[in-house]
Order: sequence, then structure tokens, then C-alpha cells
Amino acid sequence: MSISKGEPDQDVSEALAIGDHKAPPKTSRNPKRTYAAILEAATDEFAAHGFGGARIDAIAARAKTNKRMLYHYFGDKEALYLAVLEAAYASIRTAEKSLDLTHREPEAGMRELALFTWHYFLGHPEFLSLLATENMLQAQYLKRSARIAEMHSHLIAEMADVLRRGGQAGLFRPKVDPVSVYLTIAALGYFYLSNRHTLSTIFGRKLEAPDAIEAWGEHIVSVTLASIKA
Repeated sequence: MSISKGEPDQDVSEALAIGDHKAPPKTSRNPKRTYAAILEAATDEFAAHGFGGARIDAIAARAKTNKRMLYHYFGDKEALYLAVLEAAYASIRTAEKSLDLTHREPEAGMRELALFTWHYFLGHPEFLSLLATENMLQAQYLKRSARIAEMHSHLIAEMADVLRRGGQAGLFRPKVDPVSVYLTIAALGYFYLSNRHTLSTIFGRKLEAPDAIEAWGEHIVSVTLASIKA
């Protein structure tokens, strides 16, 4: 399996050697744009149909390119799927850096992280779909990633710092595990959204209503802080 590293190169001659010999689409003249278009199209396709149901032809059509270009940049379907997973995780981890937890007061920092995670889940349903697919596959492809552990290290380090400072100030319990705290935040958001249709039916509540969404965000904050306060 070949996995593309870094930015796509300028030479598309390899792509022309694969499949038919028709002229490449105009998007191939801008390698970065073509690479990004394929990645975006693949994200939509894998999120909508899972790994097994996603089709290379459909991804190429969404990206307005052809399979030759897709294989040139990503190698094969498995490598493309892994690239999509890595990009999805990179997106949320990059966005989290804007919280600047290191320079926030402990309680405010944890509140902001909880709300950020909830709002990110709300705004990126494709991320939750990809998580569901990869969990069904028992992280078969994510385990192949050489980047995933490093990608998450800064979040855990910043959370550990916030929790440590909160403990020293007497606000939080000492030696709180940052991974456990993050699992609490993520679980409360993920379960609500992934089961909202069945839960709305069972309990007769409109869990997608704006007021319900806002109230659940505050509930996530309350539960998170209650679990770590001294």
C-alpha cells in the first residue's frame, strides 16, 4: 500500500501512465488543488457510505478528476481512506489549538474544551461518521498511521497542564487523568448525536431542537467539571 506523504509533487506523468491516455482534467494543472479536491470528495464519500460502500469512481466524479490522478496521489483506496482519517483528526486537533489552554484559568479552560468539542461534533457530522466506520473496523486502518499518536500528544499535554494547575489551586482533585476527562467529554457528545434519532423517538423529545442542543452542551460542561472538582 502506498501512502502519499506531504504535498503532492508537480509531476503527473505517472498518472498519465495509468489507465487510458486521455488528457488529464484541468484540475491536474494545480496539484495542490487536485489533491485537496480528492481528499474532500473522499471524505464525503467515506462518511456517507463507509469504507466498504465507498466507490473510487464516485470519489473521482465528486472531485471532478479521474482515477488516474487519484491513484497517482494516494496509491489505492486503503491509502486514500487512511489519508481521510488522518486529515479528519488533524482538523479537530488543529482547531483545538486555538483554545490556548496553557494560558487559560483551569476551570475556564476545561469549560471551553468541553463546549468546543461539543460544537465541533455538531458542525462536523462527517467526523462522527468516519469514527463510526473505523470503530466498526476495529481501527484496522488507523493502526497503520505513523502520525496519529503524535497528533494527539499536544492535546493530552495541555489538558494535563490545566488539570495540574487546577489541582495546585485546590480547584480540582489531584492527579486527574486527562485521557479519562477527554473520554468523558467525547462520550457525552458522541453518544447524544449518534443516537439522537432513536432517543428522540423513545423519550418523545426533540433532541435536535436548538434549545435541547444548547442545554446538552451545558450538561456536558457540568458533568465534566463535577467529575474533576475537589
